[in-house]
Amino acid sequence: MSHFRLLSLAVVFGLLFTSASTAASGGPSPASPQQANADTARVQVQTSNVALVGQIGGNIEAAAVQGNYAYVGVGPRLVILNISNPANPVVVGQTGVLPGLIRDVAVAGNYAYVADGPSGFLHIIDVSNPAAPTEVGFYDTLGWAQGVAVAGNYAYVAGWSADLHIIDVSNPAAPTEVGFYATRGYAQDVAVAGNYAYVGSFLGLHIVNVSNPAAPTEVGFYDTPGYAQNVAVAGRYAYVAGVYNGLRIIDISNPAIPTEVGFYNTPGSPGDFVHVAVAGNHAYVTNGGYGLRIVNVSNPAIPTEVGFYDTPGYAQDVAVAGNYAYVADWNAGLRIVIVSNPAAPTEVGFYDTLALARDVALAGNYAYVADDVDGLRIIDVSNPAAPTEVGFYDTPGSAMGVAVAGIHAYVADWNAGLRIISVSNPVAPTEVGFYGTSGLAWGVAVAGNYAYVADGGDGLRIINVANPAIPTEVGSYGTPGSAVGVAVAGHYAYVADEVDGLRIVNVSNPAAPTEVGFYDTPGYAQGVAVAGNYAYVADDYGGLRIIDVSNPAIPTEVGFYYTPGFAQDVAVAGNYAYVADWNAGLRIVDVSNPATPTEVGFYDTLGYAWYVAVAGNYAYVADYYGGLVILRYLELRFFLPLILRNR
Repeated sequence: MSHFRLLSLAVVFGLLFTSASTAASGGPSPASPQQANADTARVQVQTSNVALVGQIGGNIEAAAVQGNYAYVGVGPRLVILNISNPANPVVVGQTGVLPGLIRDVAVAGNYAYVADGPSGFLHIIDVSNPAAPTEVGFYDTLGWAQGVAVAGNYAYVAGWSADLHIIDVSNPAAPTEVGFYATRGYAQDVAVAGNYAYVGSFLGLHIVNVSNPAAPTEVGFYDTPGYAQNVAVAGRYAYVAGVYNGLRIIDISNPAIPTEVGFYNTPGSPGDFVHVAVAGNHAYVTNGGYGLRIVNVSNPAIPTEVGFYDTPGYAQDVAVAGNYAYVADWNAGLRIVIVSNPAAPTEVGFYDTLALARDVALAGNYAYVADDVDGLRIIDVSNPAAPTEVGFYDTPGSAMGVAVAGIHAYVADWNAGLRIISVSNPVAPTEVGFYGTSGLAWGVAVAGNYAYVADGGDGLRIINVANPAIPTEVGSYGTPGSAVGVAVAGHYAYVADEVDGLRIVNVSNPAAPTEVGFYDTPGYAQGVAVAGNYAYVADDYGGLRIIDVSNPAIPTEVGFYYTPGFAQDVAVAGNYAYVADWNAGLRIVDVSNPATPTEVGFYDTLGYAWYVAVAGNYAYVADYYGGLVILRYLELRFFLPLILRNR
């Protein structure tokens, strides 16, 4: 084949790949240069030969309110809720997948301005039709977009290492940076009032004169005792909150000489994240695991807590409108709290979604996701491009692993043991039985009448689940280290033992499981899959290890591939191993020749790729903060008929 044909093939394949990626992101076909630019921004994820097909869920760190709508950052998407009835918030629209996890949201007029964290983008979303939010422009700050405020024609972005950016958004389709100020201390948040921007950094509060946006100048600074991570301004005071800082109230009537007049030490660990909003005589402070604190600031010199509401999750951000506080509760969704009586705040409604995706199993049209905090989430994936949650069951512990067999889902629920949940009606899953393992249930596999639980404290537990209402342990094997993953094939259970590698246990007699062989991987064995004569071990620090287990008594490594991240889990389908690689996303490795495994594709997910399951052409990644991510490997042979037909 000539060089020209090779080049043509590469170009065509590249175009096909780009098209597939853009469509999968949830965005419309480009109708204008501006929309084309926006779509390009959405797919600036590190990837090769892998397309994003669908995504759902993620943690919630940011919320804003305007009129009857709440604008919530859910993982990598902006979700719009109708809150006209606070007791029943309803999703009316959401964006496609943005290239980062949303850290902050500001709304002004018909536009929402989204700061998407490590990706560094400011996204401008047209929300004039809440049912169809559309990205119309973006600006790459080249740093971390941590906080955003909007005043007049300008958006102010706190850019972490890239400090304060002043961006002209008078034409939302073509935002342009007009000014920049280096705060020196990792800018975290920004508020704007009059001619001043108030920037919180790890050093403290910076007061920047922005009357000339092209030449912002610091005119004052206050060295807070901790990190100034969040800033609100009301009247003559700036309210600064953050780690090791609590709430500090600073008189800014003379911007050149900001002076602290009062402070409130939030409860709990001094390292808890603290954010603040101010309305009337009260400051509303989110305090991580200590929920929402309401502080009377009518006398700024003596701020006094008058009420609190302990949210079920980890309170991150808060917006206040009318009689309600809207709390972005990280792993527990958006909580709506009535604060008309500040002494007795009460939750009246909430919006919850898959938050911390820890593991995933597939059966039929459904993905069953173990949510670290909220138990079992059931996602309809009959249309992989539009996954939809249809049911959930809140297990009592922390859902770490999940397997599905027949009409039951089996959840390894950490300190709450094995939970058996009927999913015959996915909309209304019901627990039918449980078995309290004595250690920490981490992973689970089911074969026949038995559930095999990888119990971090006590090794392999074998539980008879023939009668799911009365699960009974029949045997156990104490692995030498910490059992975190398990796969079963034939008469053997293959246990990923975090400290001591792969342990092979004969379970032909479940009452007397016996180790017959082991292979000590170089790192920390996290996950295992078995296909044919090979066991594939995801080895934290050691990547993918391929072990010949044709003779279980003498397992032998025949090949390995060092993934760039920290391998956590592996699934095998056909000639490919799909590795969930923690901070490096999904890695697809050709294992047709086990002695020379070769990476053929990857997709660097936005969260932390923890577990993976494969069905048909799709890989389902439990991406922790990034929710459930559905990907497809774009094999070249998939495109060849189309390319050859059009030569």
